[in-house]
Amino acid sequence: MNAYIARRLLALLPTLFFASLIVFITVRLIPGDIIDLMLSQNDIGADKMTRDQLMQALGLDKPMWEQYLHWIGAIVLHGDFGTSLWRGTPVSEVLAERLPVTLELGALSLVVALVFAIPIGIYSAIRQDTAGDYITRSFSILMLAVPSFWMGTMVMVIPSILWGWSPETSYVPFLQDPLHNLNQMWLPALILGAALSAVTMRMMRTMMLEVLRQDYIRTAWAKGLNEWLVIVRHALRNALIPVVTLIGLQAPILIGGTVILEQIFVIPGMGMLLLEAVSQRDYPIVTGVFLVVGVAVMLINLLVDLSYGLLDPKVRFR
Repeated sequence: MNAYIARRLLALLPTLFFASLIVFITVRLIPGDIIDLMLSQNDIGADKMTRDQLMQALGLDKPMWEQYLHWIGAIVLHGDFGTSLWRGTPVSEVLAERLPVTLELGALSLVVALVFAIPIGIYSAIRQDTAGDYITRSFSILMLAVPSFWMGTMVMVIPSILWGWSPETSYVPFLQDPLHNLNQMWLPALILGAALSAVTMRMMRTMMLEVLRQDYIRTAWAKGLNEWLVIVRHALRNALIPVVTLIGLQAPILIGGTVILEQIFVIPGMGMLLLEAVSQRDYPIVTGVFLVVGVAVMLINLLVDLSYGLLDPKVRFR
């Protein structure tokens, strides 16, 4: 197991290298120039500097390959993601402040998705072609068809027009006031979780139907075992393996889906930070956000692979 984990972690290094290279180059190809933006501002003192002086001060006068080597070298050797071109603060501090917010929203959304998807998917499979099955399948199709950002916008706009109520938008960290924090986070988590649950629900139903048709399940029924016992002890664990794989594949959607919802519900997470940084052409923050998100997605998929051993004792890691 330890050797397998070590090999998987080492295999992440080339992927991270190419991902960082692509992100570093792509961000600098975004139309617009940060120097022009800074020279148009009067509150940072950039108007007192010439264009060449400002480029030299920001380190943008060097060739792109040299900028990349300096950036990636600082990360590898010192864990330094650079300094924000606008804020003047270390990128690592900004990421450490915003990352827990996005992780909280993503974790709550995942809990909501699993709470909806797994029980409903199981029910839909064991009650195939009943009224309840048709209702749950229709609900999953509806959740697939309705974008989460549209649903979030409607939740913000319609209640305020009809009833004068709008969701909480003043963010408070969870450790400072858990109730206030959850009062703001539950609604975007519910919207994002409902969207994620649609695909998981359909996969759960499909896999349960396949497992329930296996010979060992028929044998369990023939022995007169309780329905709940057959489903939980014999069918569920085998049906969950493809579902867990699907959850791992949804990790980018789970993290990336928070970008727009954070903007709609005024949640100061990585998504809101990324939108601000892109609009300001703050290259160190944009590259830092993408690199951290990339690492998070890869680690989530590693945990998904390791979970196979818990669900299926026949799985061996070599």
